[in-house]
Amino acid sequence: MRFCILAPLLCFLTGLLSSGSYAQSNHKSYEKYPYLVYLPKEYTDKKESYPLVIYLHGGSQRGKDLTKLKTYGLPHLVDKGRDFPFIIASPQCPDGKFWSTDNWLDSLYSDVKAKYRIDSKRIYLTGISMGGYGVWQTAVAYPDKFAAIVPLCGGCDDSTQICRIKHIPVWTFHGVADDVISISETERLVRRLEECNGQVKFTRLEKEGHAIQYLFEDQTIYDWLLKQHK
Repeated sequence: MRFCILAPLLCFLTGLLSSGSYAQSNHKSYEKYPYLVYLPKEYTDKKESYPLVIYLHGGSQRGKDLTKLKTYGLPHLVDKGRDFPFIIASPQCPDGKFWSTDNWLDSLYSDVKAKYRIDSKRIYLTGISMGGYGVWQTAVAYPDKFAAIVPLCGGCDDSTQICRIKHIPVWTFHGVADDVISISETERLVRRLEECNGQVKFTRLEKEGHAIQYLFEDQTIYDWLLKQHK
């Protein structure tokens, strides 16, 4: 099944670093972001619940046009015909905002859970660039929500709270030659998680820059994700 549009519901480093910590967003406005949803091809033929992967895009895909999400990442792969054994929800962040600006997760999850058969013990979060920041920040804000996270070339402005997710399996990726978001952003978080005995895997991509969206084609990542349960 292809993506369908449900309504309502690479970014500059300076903007990312000014986005604030999502861990402190409990009192921010409750917003419904529009999103794309993908259902596995066998979804209608079975009655079982499915894992949910929430995908967060980078800064260049913000706006009011959901087709922009199909430029790369999971929405791009689905648009090209790739099938996955899990449900995918891909929200779109509005212009001028970051994933840490609003409380978008509660409305998104409530909407998806009401419409589809979701396995609440297998909720995963992944994203790249600004979306990588969003993965770290959202997980810190909701440490009991996710079974695992996969942030790509992101970071988190408030590393003092990163131990809130020490129980969540993390597999993070960053290019050593990234000149948009320094690999030091991920290194700092990984060190902090290791200090508090977090469950973290860190893949340093030698000679790679910021454009590591090709990783979403790697089946190994999804095999690892689906092994993680709450």
